[in-house]
Amino acid sequence: KVLHIYRVQHTPLFCYTCVFPTVSPHDCIHFPVKCPPEQLCLSSRAVGRRGDFQVVLYERSCVLSSMCGVTGQKYTMDLNFTFTNTCCDSNLCNTALTSAAPDWTGSVITLALALRLW
Repeated sequence: KVLHIYRVQHTPLFCYTCVFPTVSPHDCIHFPVKCPPEQLCLSSRAVGRRGDFQVVLYERSCVLSSMCGVTGQKYTMDLNFTFTNTCCDSNLCNTALTSAAPDWTGSVITLALALRLW
């Protein structure tokens, strides 16, 4: 098991979120929210299976650090879901952008949010 250590956040983070779990990791990038203090950004992936049928759902949100690095299983809607939670601790770090995107993308979005909110 891998131990993840995150810095304690006293200033709230901005993270991407989904209203509902989505079937594409790109559907959540339009909904940044300000998280409660000491919460981190979450990216979660769940694979549901029943026989030969498979569906993958993605979720993004703010969570307590105790939910980070968690892998587990849930049974719902007649499907067995295996989920994996991954967290990060910088503004808008739970983006769905590919690694081909420039590193400055999150900084530009963060700056735009800061200017709009202040």
